[in-house]
Formats: sequence, C-alpha cells, structure tokens
Amino acid sequence: MLIFFLAYLGGMLTIFSPCVLPVLPFIFARSEQSFRRTGLPILLGMAATFTVLASFAAVGGAWLIAVNQYGRYSAMGLLLLLGLALIFPALSDRLMRPFVALGGRLQERADQQSSIKGSLLLGVAVGFLWAPCAGPILGLVLAGAALHGANLYSAFLLLVFAAGAATSLGLALLAGGRLFSIMKRGLGAEEWVRRGLGIAVVVGVVAIALGWDTKFLAQFSLLNTASTEQKLISQLAKSNAVSNKETGRIAPPLLGATQWLNSPPLAIESLRGKVVLVDFWTYSCINCLRTLPYLKAWNEKYRDQGLVIIGVHAPEFAFEKDQHNVEQAIRDLGITYPVVLDNDYAIWNAYKNEYWPAHYLIDAQGKIRHEHFGEGAYQETEQMIQSLLKEAHNGELSVSADLVQVDGAGATAAAMSDKTGRSPETYLGYTRQQNFSSPEAISKDAAHQYSTPTSLKLNQWALSGDWQIGDQSALLKKSGGSISYSFYGRDLHLVLGSHNGKPIPFKVTIDGVAPSVEHGVDIDLQGNGVINEQRLYQLIRQSRDVHEHTFKIEFLDAGAEAFAFTFG
Repeated sequence: MLIFFLAYLGGMLTIFSPCVLPVLPFIFARSEQSFRRTGLPILLGMAATFTVLASFAAVGGAWLIAVNQYGRYSAMGLLLLLGLALIFPALSDRLMRPFVALGGRLQERADQQSSIKGSLLLGVAVGFLWAPCAGPILGLVLAGAALHGANLYSAFLLLVFAAGAATSLGLALLAGGRLFSIMKRGLGAEEWVRRGLGIAVVVGVVAIALGWDTKFLAQFSLLNTASTEQKLISQLAKSNAVSNKETGRIAPPLLGATQWLNSPPLAIESLRGKVVLVDFWTYSCINCLRTLPYLKAWNEKYRDQGLVIIGVHAPEFAFEKDQHNVEQAIRDLGITYPVVLDNDYAIWNAYKNEYWPAHYLIDAQGKIRHEHFGEGAYQETEQMIQSLLKEAHNGELSVSADLVQVDGAGATAAAMSDKTGRSPETYLGYTRQQNFSSPEAISKDAAHQYSTPTSLKLNQWALSGDWQIGDQSALLKKSGGSISYSFYGRDLHLVLGSHNGKPIPFKVTIDGVAPSVEHGVDIDLQGNGVINEQRLYQLIRQSRDVHEHTFKIEFLDAGAEAFAFTFG
C-alpha cells in the first residue's frame, strides 16, 4: 500500500512543478464560476490528455523493449534524461519548450471559447503541460511498464498517480489565487526538492541497470506477487480441461500470445503448405527438457524441407512468466526455432491441452494429424513428420527415412530406461505436496521451524531449519536450512530460485558424503553449487548401479526457494 500512497502523493505534488505554474492563473480565473460548467470540464480535459500521453509513453516504451534487447538500455537512457532534466533547469526548459508552447496556444484559444468548451480546451492544455512535468514518479511507473512489461500493477499505479494530479488540480480550483501566491513563495524550496527527486531518478536508473530494484523488492513479501500469479496460472491451466484429442480437426490459431521470441508473430493460416509441430513446454520441466534434443535435431534436418517448429511456452511456476528468464533459458538451451510466450494460457486453452510436453503435428492444410503427450514415441513422431512433408509436396519430395540420432547432455539427457520404482515428481508447496515427513505440522504461508526425522523411508522428504511453506514452494527464512529426500533413480533434479535475487551457495551430500563422480552438472565433485537463477538444477547423475540413496542439500544463506523434485 505504501507505493500506491507515494504514487498518489507524487501526483498531488506535481502541481508545484514550475512548468505547470504558467497555466494556473488561467485556471484560477475560472475558480469562481460554476464547477459543473467550468471546473469539471477542465478536470476531464486534463485527465483525458494526461491519460493519452501517458498511454503512448507506456506503449511506446513497451514497443521499444520488444524491438530488441538493446531497447531496455534505450529506455533506461530516456529515464536518465528525465532525471537530469529535473536536476538541471536549463535542460528541463529546453526539453519542455514544445509542450509549453503548445499549451500556451491552447490557452489562448480557450479564452476565446464559450464556458464549457473553453474550459474543456483549457483542461487539454493543462494535460499537455502536466504530463511532461509529472516528475520522477510517473517516469518510474512508465519505465517499469516498459522494462518489466505493462501489467495491471503498473496500470493501477498510473491511475493512482493521475488521481493525485486531478485532486491537486481540483483543490487549486477551489482555493483560487490564494494557493497560487503560496506556491510562488515556495518556489525556492520546490527547486531543491525537484533536484533531489532528479537525483533519486538517476540512482533508480543505476539500480535498474544493475538489477538492484528486483533484488530489493523481492525482500518484501507485500510486494511479492508470485503467489497470486501462481494461483492465476493454476486456474488458467485448469480451465477448458475437457479433452479434445481427436485428430483431423483444424488447428486453433496462435492468438493471445504474450510475446514471440526468435521470430516475428506467426499465424497458423500463414503457414499453409508447411508442416507445423506445436510443442507445449516450459523451461523448468524435466520432461520437456529431455525432448529438446529431438526437437532441435528435427528442426535442423527438416526445416529447409518445410517443417516449422513452434515452442509454446506455457508456465507452470510464476517465475516462468518472466520474459527475461525465458530468453535466458532458450539461449542456454540453444533453441533457435520460434518460441511464443503463452503466459495467459490462451493457446493452451485453444488446443485444450493438459500436458507438458505435448506435441501437435499440423499438416499443410492446417489440420492436426498427430498428437503425443509426454516423453517418448520419437520414432513414431519423426516418421509422421516425414510422411506429412511428402504429402505436402505431393509425393515429389525425397525425404531420408533415416531417423535422427541424439545424445542429450545434462538435464536434457534421456531418463534411465527402467522406470520401475523410480521416485515420483514431488512438489514442495502445500497445494500438491506429498510424502512430507518432518514431525512438525505444516504452518501454511508462515515461517516455522522444521526438523528431519532420524530416518526417511523411500520417497519421503523433510525440511530442517526455518522455512515458510507456500502453495507452490518452500522458502528458507534463515541460513543453514536443508532439505533431505530418500530417492531411487539415476538423476535427481530440483527446481530452485533465489527469493531475494542474490546468489545463494549450497552444498549437496549423498548418503552423508560428497557426491564425487555422482555429481550433477550444477555442482562440483565436493557437492558445492550456487543458485544464480530460477530454473531446474541437476544435482545428482549416477554412473554406477542405481539404488536407493539419501540426498541432502544445505543452503548457506537465507532466501533459497525450492519448488519441485524430479528424477530420471
């Protein structure tokens, strides 16, 4: 609530900006007239113009970010310019001169119009003056929308800011000339406040550039929306869950996407004549990762013959909605085919999908001809790709019947062939939690001390230390906490993140000793690793005979967040 209060207060204080002062005498001249015929039209004209200008700034900023990764730096450069304009009045005057001139011309026309029409026009003039003079808080709101994606939070902040500006203008109409004289006496102090706020903006730009903003905000649970976002994700994933798996139906359009990566937006209709493979996946899903070597190999082999692979990234956890996280993941995974972010589950629901991963093969006429859910059936899927490519070229295309040979590394390596007795996917949040064996009762969404029992049965797990168990994850509140799991499987993976944005070191043991050659790709021989991003970490990869083990991971700093175990 504090940030909304500050936004409202910032909106009110913009009336003290020097570049707003020239227009206020025209407003005060109408303060004794009917509020309905004069004051209200002024407020409406000002609000409409302010909203339009701010919206263009937000949309333009978002477009700028979408152009390429350097757009982010361009947006920060613009915000830096705003801060410098607040510090140096001469620069501010030069930047605002076109707006002031336009506002002055509108004022002259407003004086020549009838009461209501003239007041409305005067409100438009105030809007043109008010938007560029709105100060650093508006700039930070718009920069946040551009840098982190426009959302309801940013929109509501902008609305609160506009409400504060309208409140101050309304008070100015009621107070009349008395307020104007007070404002003129306070101009000296206002100038220092203005420069102080400009310095704050410059510091804010540096913080955003270094990533300190998200690290700072992440430490305050009131500002953390991951839990709410996760509940929305769960509801979206469950909606339209009625299965519709018959083949031969026309493929739904790819509408409602949040963003396209590696490609401009694609439409199924524009891909007629091509064979399209739609792959529903998410980057922390181990089953999805193990299909990637085949998808990449098929893309390499069949792309020039008419195959188009489209990865539909539908998030399972809230952090997977972050575009920068997904961009980093596809770079690390070497994915070059188009990826569409389906954060709102629009495409997921259009296909009535229920699984990660899920493959839909679409023929040259736009019909779904083959579906597969989960890992496996790679030979069957590739043979169908070959058949549909020949069909698309009326049998005149020569396609090699040889199948791709892949050898995934790290988390993308195929699971062990014998799945008998392998430990199940295990979630640490209370919503889908199972086999939790700490003797203490779970205290939902609150910090609580947990302990590990003397022994764990197969597939049981336990926490030790001060943890807060949420609906989708367990968050370590104090350093030194650990997680133990009695598992059976060749590989052990754990989806981890840093709640406070800082690197968090950890140490892994297996049966009480360092894993040595049994270590996964994300730790060393001694079991040491670091949480440096929100993703799936491979912690154990056994090379010898597989049998039951007791795994333990200890976190050396607070802020570690654990989501789910998976095994291979």
